[in-house]
Amino acid sequence: MTPDKPDLDADYSAAGFGGKLAFGKRAALLIVDVVMAYLDPASPLYAGVEDALASNVRLAAAAREAGVPVIFTNVVYEPGGIDGGMFFRKVPALRAFERGSPQGAFAPSLQPLPGEMVLTKQYPSAFFGTSLASTLHAAGFDTLLITGFSTSGCVRATALDALCHGFAPFVVREACGDRDVRPQEQNLFDMGAKMAEVVGEAEAIDLMVGIGN
Repeated sequence: MTPDKPDLDADYSAAGFGGKLAFGKRAALLIVDVVMAYLDPASPLYAGVEDALASNVRLAAAAREAGVPVIFTNVVYEPGGIDGGMFFRKVPALRAFERGSPQGAFAPSLQPLPGEMVLTKQYPSAFFGTSLASTLHAAGFDTLLITGFSTSGCVRATALDALCHGFAPFVVREACGDRDVRPQEQNLFDMGAKMAEVVGEAEAIDLMVGIGN
């Protein structure tokens, strides 16, 4: 803190940000785009997020043990990105997700199990242009634990849309990753102030154990 810059947490709190959302009665773990494009050093999207991958592996195991459904998202584009619109044009690195690319594959250590939902998307939010909201509402879910890559992109977009669709978003700090610590921390702070609860891995596991769907 400097004389002309007040403490950020205190400033936001005084302005009326940072209200608390309650963890609901029925939750799912939503793992956003934990795929090889972010984990393969040869990929333009490589983000050095191996620690976040390990956290996701632990969270998925805990969710399955507690009976909390695990939902995976991935990204697939037709060759040339005709279905990616402006997003594909803005981020040329998204060519890594053209159909058949090995960089679009799930990490070997974190694979969907038979019966778990895999949702394929083309835009940052897991809700945009997909059936996710209607599926969750129909099944009676009220809360999402959200993890994945990248924090400043698809995780943030998904958390905001979760809130807008009436689900309480709980973003798990250790299980989200970005290519640089600056957007990582800035976006975790902003999500916590405006659209989500940001929780640690241990707390997320306790929450899942506590509801045991």
